[in-house]
Amino acid sequence: MFPSFLRFFQCLALVMLLVSGAPGVAGPLSPGDRASLQAGMQQHIDRNLVEGAYLHLDLDSGEVASLHPAAAHPMILRMGSYFVLCTDFRDARGNPVNVDFYMARRGRSFSVFHASVAERGRLEALMKAGKVQKAD
Repeated sequence: MFPSFLRFFQCLALVMLLVSGAPGVAGPLSPGDRASLQAGMQQHIDRNLVEGAYLHLDLDSGEVASLHPAAAHPMILRMGSYFVLCTDFRDARGNPVNVDFYMARRGRSFSVFHASVAERGRLEALMKAGKVQKAD
């Protein structure tokens, strides 16, 4: 009887982890998490603006581009226990530039750990490989 009692508590602990949305456990995103992800991305952008521009260094050319926020996309992608959110920016000529923000849970909020500028093909490759998919 004692081993089944322990098994019950192990199952209960697993269910509690799934329901709580613990890091590393995939489950549906709550409206609160969706809002926190969007807020975390926006805070990252706002904190990194220099004279109203999000600066991007092109390591191949050595040039720095000034990007201006245009519109956030509402879709949220999941990459294991991480997330990807996308925002449209405009360069100095007004051309659209996609920026993909890779985010991780940090307590009750989320933090950007990588920004990928004008590299949508890399995100699409991750999606095609099944490593990134639309969040529930």
